Amino acid sequence: MKYRSYKGLDISEVGMGCYALSGSYGSVDLENYKSVLNHALDLGINLFDTAATYGDEAEKILGEVITPVREDVIISTKIGMGDDGRPSLAYDDVKSACKNSLSRLNIDYIDIYLVHFDDPNTEVKETVHALEDLRNEGKIKHYGVSHLPAERVKEYLEEGDVSFCLMELSAVSRQSRKELLPLCQKYGTKAIAFSVTGRGILSGKIDEDSEFAPGDIRKMDPLFKKERFKSALRITEKLKEIGKKYDKTSTQVAINWVLSQDGVISALTGPSSKEHLEENVDSSSWNLKEADLREIESFLDKEEEMLEEKEPEIINEILKDGLPEKIEQAFNDLVYVMEVSIDRGMVEEKKIVPIFQELIGKKKGDEDLTYDQLEDIRRKVKGLIV
Repeated sequence: MKYRSYKGLDISEVGMGCYALSGSYGSVDLENYKSVLNHALDLGINLFDTAATYGDEAEKILGEVITPVREDVIISTKIGMGDDGRPSLAYDDVKSACKNSLSRLNIDYIDIYLVHFDDPNTEVKETVHALEDLRNEGKIKHYGVSHLPAERVKEYLEEGDVSFCLMELSAVSRQSRKELLPLCQKYGTKAIAFSVTGRGILSGKIDEDSEFAPGDIRKMDPLFKKERFKSALRITEKLKEIGKKYDKTSTQVAINWVLSQDGVISALTGPSSKEHLEENVDSSSWNLKEADLREIESFLDKEEEMLEEKEPEIINEILKDGLPEKIEQAFNDLVYVMEVSIDRGMVEEKKIVPIFQELIGKKKGDEDLTYDQLEDIRRKVKGLIV
């Protein structure tokens, strides 16, 4: 394992993300997961990322595993939701959330404390004040941001001493390269990348016939739908081709590509097996040659041009013609429209996020979604698309 130094920390190039404990990829065998975490330690991983929102046990389980080696690891966790289930970054809520995370993790300080989601009702200055006070009190060492729109990230970078920006980044999810990495480079902040294998699609083990378990977020993820999915499969094949030169898998090439991006200090992976963990760790300690990086970039540019042309057409077709009768497909189409329209600059993120939250809220509600509810949301979205 190779390590990258920054602000007094030596961070493993490959980190361990604990998002799987949220159940977003299906049920988790907790004892097996603990053994995977322990194996990560054995392999030299020292960055472990979790969050209060990953479930009641997520921080506790990580705390149990790292207790014997606390001073040898770097713990990253995130500010959770307020009592009403919405993000709250008010001063008192940030302080309270940190206290609760420290208790669940059973540690005295958090190495990296991240703002998980944006709270439009709280000024950045107030949140930064709370984070600075936590650092001055020794309860956190560094702080940063994640899952925030670029303009909000910029506010934090200008207002506070932001050390890290957690961002989704992979060969099939490249939006952060356009918006967030340049900001990190400008302000001297380091990026921690997640979903570096495109939620598994770059492993080459997913195809058109793949079925995901109930509750798996990939059932609705736009990356696994329509033109994005087709493009991702082509990119996977390209990475396989490049990998043969190095005797590496497409997964390993995908992670190494992320690590080659300027400003990225670590790539988080979240395998549920020791075998996959070992494969991921072997993405470190070697480098793609410049010629191969250029070949990958050229291929990605062509894929991006194709998506730029076709995706707006798909969005307009969905919004114009109405939703399919099957509820699940209609729901997935709306998720696709909202996420892709943000990526394509067809809508302001701050305007469409409340509608997305309304959609997800209805999905999680006690009553089944109805076609009329989905059609109502479609009309709202259509009114925002430019």
